[in-house]
Amino acid sequence: MDRHAQSTMMPGDFAGPRTALYSPEFAADPPSHYREMRHRYGSLAPVELAPGIPATLVIGYHAALRIFNDPEHFPADPRNWQRTVPADCPVLPMLEYRPNPIRSAGSEHVRYRSAVADALGGVDMHRLHATVEELAVPLINSFCETGYCDVLSQYAQPLVFASLSAMLGVPPEIGQRASEGMALIFGMDDAAAGNAMLADALLELVHRKRAAPGDDVTSRLVQHEAGLDDEEMMQQLVLLYGAGLEPPQDLIVNTLLLMLTDDRFAATVLDGSLSTRDALDDVLFNDPPMANFCISYPRQPILVDRTWLPAHQPVVISMAACNNDPAIRRGEIIDNRSHLAFGLGPHACPAQSPAMLIVQDAIDQLLDALPELALGVPQPELQWRPDPFYRALVSLPVEFPPSPPIGGFG
Repeated sequence: MDRHAQSTMMPGDFAGPRTALYSPEFAADPPSHYREMRHRYGSLAPVELAPGIPATLVIGYHAALRIFNDPEHFPADPRNWQRTVPADCPVLPMLEYRPNPIRSAGSEHVRYRSAVADALGGVDMHRLHATVEELAVPLINSFCETGYCDVLSQYAQPLVFASLSAMLGVPPEIGQRASEGMALIFGMDDAAAGNAMLADALLELVHRKRAAPGDDVTSRLVQHEAGLDDEEMMQQLVLLYGAGLEPPQDLIVNTLLLMLTDDRFAATVLDGSLSTRDALDDVLFNDPPMANFCISYPRQPILVDRTWLPAHQPVVISMAACNNDPAIRRGEIIDNRSHLAFGLGPHACPAQSPAMLIVQDAIDQLLDALPELALGVPQPELQWRPDPFYRALVSLPVEFPPSPPIGGFG
């Protein structure tokens, strides 16, 4: 295709099919698809988020910076787009309007973001560190004598969920209902039922915290000067659960996979040459769990890098592709934290510090307890979950010499 022709064309007019981000083929090898899209289209490429749901994927680093820092032309409010998609659209529960920081614009966004950022800013990091250790030990003890486990289902998922629930001040019975609702939403099997289950559980939590606040994120939201009503409170908690569960658990798994299979880390992490944080930074650059997200909806057609973006159609930032844009990528990235994995600009993730603490502590606890951890199946047998947004394994089987339970908590 003549690249100069792009200046008068919409992404939907490009020759050839849109890349289906939800397909097993894409999930099996995203880097090759990013390379092909970059070769064919440049910094913006036409994709589908679900069958019949078009979007533009931003795969150029500098284009992403422009969009991240221009919320006036690229607002995150999806309501105009939402009116054009069927009610049963499988990605609608992930993208639909909610009164929270990542689905709003203007003064509404400022109000919600200030409440969430302030509530998260009150997290006691020392206490969170102790909480992660307290939760990790009994989980490790539940499988350490068997010689094998699935890191995702037996360790990362329950540990991240329990750590987040402790931060939010969620009682176990409400947490269980919230967990089941989130599983339905992320699995996209019955997302509507998941939304209803999650909302019911979180509204009960809000009512409890209004009656008896404590030292937790939910109580700080309830007491914030923004004066959030019950519906708004519930929606901030939906966001905190959605952003606080899937990406951290996938980051634990993706980082452990790297550490177990990449010679740079497998031979050096435990002897101190490279740290867990080095491995995390590598994953956040090369294989971030939130691979394609930070979605905006242009108010009117707008020209970016000789490509016209349609009004009100999703523009999705590919953090994975932008981090590896040849225009900015030079050699090794160890000890380099300039990646886009947590977003940038007004919509950058305000929970980066507690999320990274949970993930790094989880990995360190597991490797300290089971230093001879090894991949339990040949790497080509690992399956990546088809998903337009996340880079997530279906499971991570590992094996190790059976070990006696460790002391401490539990």
